[in-house]
Formats: sequence, C-alpha cells, structure tokens
Amino acid sequence: MDDPVRIAPVGDHPSELVGDSQPALGLSQEHHAAVRGDPAAIEGGAYLFPRNRWQIEGQRNILIHNVYRPLIAALPRQRNHAAYSCFWLLPADRPRPRDYQMRRRELLFFLGSVMTAARTLRAQQKAMPVIGVLNSTSPVAFAPSLTAFRQGLKETGYVEGQNVAFEYRWAQGRYDQLPALAADLVGCKVDLILTSGTAGIVAAKGATSTIPIVFFGGGDLVAAGLIASLARPGGNLTGMSIFGRELNPKRLDLLSDLVPQTGLIAFLVNPNSSIAEQVIGDVREAAHAKGSELHVLKAGTESEIDAAFATLVQLRAGALVVAADSFLGSRRDQLVTLAARHAIPAIYEWREFVEAGGLISYGPSLTGTWRQVGAYAGRLLAGAKPTDLPVQQPTKFELVVNLNTAKALGLTVPPSILATADEVIE
Repeated sequence: MDDPVRIAPVGDHPSELVGDSQPALGLSQEHHAAVRGDPAAIEGGAYLFPRNRWQIEGQRNILIHNVYRPLIAALPRQRNHAAYSCFWLLPADRPRPRDYQMRRRELLFFLGSVMTAARTLRAQQKAMPVIGVLNSTSPVAFAPSLTAFRQGLKETGYVEGQNVAFEYRWAQGRYDQLPALAADLVGCKVDLILTSGTAGIVAAKGATSTIPIVFFGGGDLVAAGLIASLARPGGNLTGMSIFGRELNPKRLDLLSDLVPQTGLIAFLVNPNSSIAEQVIGDVREAAHAKGSELHVLKAGTESEIDAAFATLVQLRAGALVVAADSFLGSRRDQLVTLAARHAIPAIYEWREFVEAGGLISYGPSLTGTWRQVGAYAGRLLAGAKPTDLPVQQPTKFELVVNLNTAKALGLTVPPSILATADEVIE
C-alpha cells in the first residue's frame, strides 16, 4: 500500500487556485470545500489541483492515489498540462470502510468518465481552428496591425479565445529565422498561416503546400513564382498585395517636390530583404530620371539604423526616402526621432509615421488593409479555398503631411502637395 501522505494547501481557496478549470467533472462543492477544512471529514472524492500551488507532506492523514494521467488529455490545450494533477482522496487515519470495494468501482467509473470527457474535449478543441502567425518583427511592433486583423476576423464571426486560437512566432527582425519558425508552425498543425512581407511569404510557402496561407504585402509574387496570377493565385496562397516596392519611386518624386533644392537624396533599405536589390534598382532608375543624386544606406538592425543616420549626416544628404519594409516599418519611433534630431526631411510608407511626428507619407491604409486580410482569413477558416480567393490590392493611397514638422524643418509645403493630400496635420 502506498505511504499515507497529506495534501496541504499553499494559497487560497481551491476554487481560486484551480481558476477556470473548476473541480474535475463537476464534483460537489462539499468535496471541493473540504480540502480547505478538516481533511478527516473527507469521505472521498476526485480533485484537479495546480501542482505548483499545493505541496504533499508525509503525514498519516490522507491516502492519495495519483490518477491524474487520464485527465491530462482532457485539459484545454492552452493550459500547461504538466502543472495539474488529479487525486483520489480517502481517509487513512482509520480502517478502510466496508464499502471500499464499492468505492473502487466508483473510482473505475470515474476514470472511465474521464476518458469519455477527454475524447469529448479533444473533439471540441479540434473544432476550434488555430491561426499560426509568422512575423518578422516583434509583438510590440506588430500590435497595431494585429488589432486591425482581429477586427476583420471578428467581422466574419471569429473571435480569439472563443472560436479561434492563435500560435505566434516572432523573428525579431532576423529574417534568416523565418523558415525554421514556419516549419515549427506547420509541426503544430495549425489550420491557417498568417504572414507578411516577401521573406515571410517565401518561408511559409517553403514550409507547406497544403495549409492555407493568407499574406499581407510582398513584392511581385507572380514573377517570384509564388502565385500563378492575382486573379487566380493557385496553390495555397492568397491575401493582400500592397505595392510596397512599386510605390518607392513615387515617394522619391514627392520628396523631390517637397525639397526641390536638395542635391543628394538618401535611400534607406533593409539588406536582409529578399528583394532589396530590385528595390534599389527601382529607386536608382527613378532618381536618374529626375536628375537627382542618390546614395543608398543599408540597415537591418537597430544599431545599423543609427549608423546609417550618422553616415547620412556626414554626406550632408538633404532628404531621405525610407523603403517600404516590415522591419523598417517596425522601427517607426527610432526613425522619426533620428530624422527630427538631425533635421532630415523624410518620407515613409505609412501614415502612422506622420502621426508620430514624421514629415510625409504615401501608401495604403495600414489598418484598412489588415482588416481586409482578417476578413480573408475568416473566409478561409469557414471553408473557402485559397485558389478561389483572388489576391486583393488597395485601390486608395493616402498622402499625409505634417505641417508642424515641416515648420520645424523650415520647409514650405508646395500648394500642389497640400491640394492632393488626404490629410494635413497641423
């Protein structure tokens, strides 16, 4: 026979310790409450306890038969299974009652009920789809976009924690980590992968050809061989293409009009991007057509951004175009602060840069496009096939100007820009 031991509570009432799991299989509140009171009063029962909040002491009081293993599969998968145990409690300070054999039958019946409940819960969990988020940035940087995505998802009837779950993988700016992170999500058997940027799309596509992938951004995916066409992408990819690369020359034009007297324009690009060289080529060609001198600065880390601005100051560049890129987009506050500190007129992809104090931006709505991606994700979870959902593209682009920043830089915004601006911050 097992050595008698006692369960001693470390903390508050068991209902608070167990949290939302509740007593196992709806046991009576008397049994549940008895753990807190006199252990000798317990007639027998089964309880689900967090291990790290209860300690077992070797005293002759209660005989414990550890039967937690059958319950592990029944716990919600978001919970830390190893932190919970289920114990069958019997008095040990007196002889076994005559109905002990009956209690053994009750125990066996209980175990059978647990296994039935486990199968039921697993079926319920399987019914809740899981979205794997593969992102090249960080949780903080991606938070505004994720909020907009969730809103679009909600509009199709899916709410995180209610009928859909998320698995997150963050590359923290290290693009070389994306393939391994994508493979990890595939190994988790997620139902849908959400990613952004060319590097993320390539990594996700390389990890699976069967799990649906919904994306945001990316370069020319047709030329890259990732999709057959925008109208009929084929395969397991669909989403929103935002003309990130294509709009960089337009941003150069706008900045040249805003600062016509500048002789040298700098272009900041992330060298870790898989399309970095194509992006540089596009902007070089646009600068040559305008007769402007262009100097390319490369930065793929926070420290390299600082170094790029130091170089920009040494070169006495008169303006800066920040390339459309997920990593550079995640460094909004750093870029805006450095541009203000060194009095450099700069143009960005997203209006959020201008709202944070940047000079000017041109591009689609960040929140609007992410909401559309969320709506697409909802359709895919509902059973739509990626091959049947054409790749969407934004039809409206926002030109936003911050007059306060222009004034601080000593710039007069041309009437042509003010007349076409979608918003002027004063």
